[in-house]
Amino acid sequence: MNKEIKTGPIMTALLVAGFVGLFSETALNIALGELSHIFEVDPTTIQWLATGYFLTLGILVPVTGILMQKFTTRQMFMASLFFSIIGTVLAAIAPVFSLLLTARVIQAAGLAIILPLTQNVIFTIYPPNKRGGAMGIMGLVILAGPAFGPTLSGFILDTMSWHWIFWFTIPFLLFSLIFGYVFIPNVNETRQVSIDSLSVILSTIGFGGVVYGVSVGGDLGWTNGTVLGTIVVGLLALVLFAVRQTKMQQPMLNLKAFNYPMFVLGLMMNIIVFLNMLSMLVILPMYMQMALLVSAFVTGLILLPGSILNCILAPIIGRLFDKYGPRAVITPGTILIVIGYGLYAMYGTETAIWMLVVTHIIMMLGVGMVLASVQTNTLNALPRQFYPDGIAITQTSQQVAGAIGIAIMVSLFTAKQNNLLAGVASDFQTAAATGSAFVFKISLLLAIVNVILSLFMKRT
Repeated sequence: MNKEIKTGPIMTALLVAGFVGLFSETALNIALGELSHIFEVDPTTIQWLATGYFLTLGILVPVTGILMQKFTTRQMFMASLFFSIIGTVLAAIAPVFSLLLTARVIQAAGLAIILPLTQNVIFTIYPPNKRGGAMGIMGLVILAGPAFGPTLSGFILDTMSWHWIFWFTIPFLLFSLIFGYVFIPNVNETRQVSIDSLSVILSTIGFGGVVYGVSVGGDLGWTNGTVLGTIVVGLLALVLFAVRQTKMQQPMLNLKAFNYPMFVLGLMMNIIVFLNMLSMLVILPMYMQMALLVSAFVTGLILLPGSILNCILAPIIGRLFDKYGPRAVITPGTILIVIGYGLYAMYGTETAIWMLVVTHIIMMLGVGMVLASVQTNTLNALPRQFYPDGIAITQTSQQVAGAIGIAIMVSLFTAKQNNLLAGVASDFQTAAATGSAFVFKISLLLAIVNVILSLFMKRT
């Protein structure tokens, strides 16, 4: 490792910016109900504050792969912070819904750059035997941001106005900007790459179409012409995008990464983890607030111990990965996730709060063991020149899987709940509990698939 590179300050600058971006991803979810009254828009429209964020990530992350080869690390970092700060300030002062939505898109553009950039820097400045520890700390940030979002914003909403959800993050972004400006060197080798506009258009229509179609499917109905049309057009564009990449001498996204079996295996596991985890972060609060009648702030507090434990253990898990290899960490982690979903699927309207706290601790411990370790092993499977492409592929699939997971699981939850309410005299709480149990059973099946896949993991 190059002695001039100060890994500590570099990681601090990158991870603080990443934490704020991921915090912003979920922090607004609790405030959506209140914001729909303030801006006088219906629930479907207000949902775009969350959907628009995911959509922007799904569209921009694949493009970041090529930008990281064209521009220096410092240029990419400064651009990311520039977008994040402008988006956050605009959101904090937004007097109308359209400006708030625009601000969310600008914020997401900042996160779309910082996440792949951080992974790329880790894989460049750390030798293979230390990457697990560094990725463990990044995994902590990936989990802590979305996990603390609802708790902190619940507290802010109870004591101040919704604007403070955004003002709260500005000092952290300014700290990251100054720290990064001082310490972040150019670690990537830039090349004269031309950005193929047709690839960008196909990628945008492809990922954007799929995420948009799935996101509105729950509201418009899955058989709706617009929903089916955008998903089909999206999938066709992705097929054309993939075919074009294989024909180009300098592809926007090098799909040769798929020639490495451990990369493909890790990618599949990563998709399942994100689909399950991000939908759980939405369904679980809905279950607690609708079936157990717990307030937004208390919901955040119930989820807090699991998140804090995860933060404490993330670096240790990373070191265990470096020492004992992937299977020793990942397989036990996938089993803990299965236990977590198995317990969630059995809960009803009378579940004790302490049971939820314990289950969430088991779940988050499992996710912490799987998430960073799978990502490290997946990217370690690639030669160095494919890192930007491998990172772009994994990051894009994560965001798209998260958006799809939330949309499908929420619509299944709502459909099950509405069926019960329309049928026999079922009360609202029981219907909500049954709906969430149904969703958790589906997540349980996906989690079992991950246990099986983990058995084929090899150290890369």
